[in-house]
Amino acid sequence: MSHNTWIHRIVRVGVRPLVRTPLMPNHVTTLRLAAGLGATAVYAVGGPAWSMWGGIIFVVSVLLDRADGELARLADKRSPGGHQYDLMADTICNAAIFIGIGIGLRHGPLSLWAAALGVVAGLAVALVLMMVLRLEALDGSRAAELNSAAGFDADDAILLVPILVWVGWADWMIFGAAIGAPAFALFMYLKFRTRLKRPA
Repeated sequence: MSHNTWIHRIVRVGVRPLVRTPLMPNHVTTLRLAAGLGATAVYAVGGPAWSMWGGIIFVVSVLLDRADGELARLADKRSPGGHQYDLMADTICNAAIFIGIGIGLRHGPLSLWAAALGVVAGLAVALVLMMVLRLEALDGSRAAELNSAAGFDADDAILLVPILVWVGWADWMIFGAAIGAPAFALFMYLKFRTRLKRPA
């Protein structure tokens, strides 16, 4: 994904003072992972108040996801291992959040189907990120990058998740994610299928 979206530019302002500190990008990635898993657990409890806090924590997690890369670039602390850790943290957090939301919706109109839809969406998100890891292993960093538009990229769409939950569209969101995430996974596969089928 792009490294110069509006979200990256906003986060960059907060990261600049940290460039000359001992803080490493992997420390930020670990905080991102903890926040993402924390948001998942809070969402899984269910109910409006828990969903509000789950969304806030998840937005922090997304901002930390951008912050680790910004710190790595600004402080020249990039490493292949750090990049892999970042992508794995993304995979876990972005997949888990749908599962947590689905579990939290188990007492709503969708009943236990909400949890099943969350698992479908989460697995599809994980599949997309696993394809990105495979492409980068074959062709190098940013091999699966998609073009950004108007300062946003496909990865920024994850921020719609807490917003849709906050406005009361959680059931529609999880239903749409269970359709949209597999569709995007199929799009990624079709776009890169020739490269994905190459031997390592």
